[in-house]
Amino acid sequence: EDVADAEKCVNGAVTVPLTQNEFDSLVAFTFNLGCGNLRKSTLLRLLNESNYDAAGMEFRKWDKAGGQTLAGLTRRRLAEAELFERAIT
Repeated sequence: EDVADAEKCVNGAVTVPLTQNEFDSLVAFTFNLGCGNLRKSTLLRLLNESNYDAAGMEFRKWDKAGGQTLAGLTRRRLAEAELFERAIT
């Protein structure tokens, strides 16, 4: 229930097909950073251009707060990126 808004945002913003892992990572990203940040992100632009590899790398850039890189955000973004990039077997 808490992530419903993030899911709705991802569903409305993404125009290319997603795997479940890609969708889940985008929902986590959006839940934490907000729909506005997803919508204005290079991550979304690249993804909607079907450049999945470059989009996956964009998660890693969102690890700062107040201009400072934070270890917790670095770990969170890396986990989201790894989920996004993980093939479903």
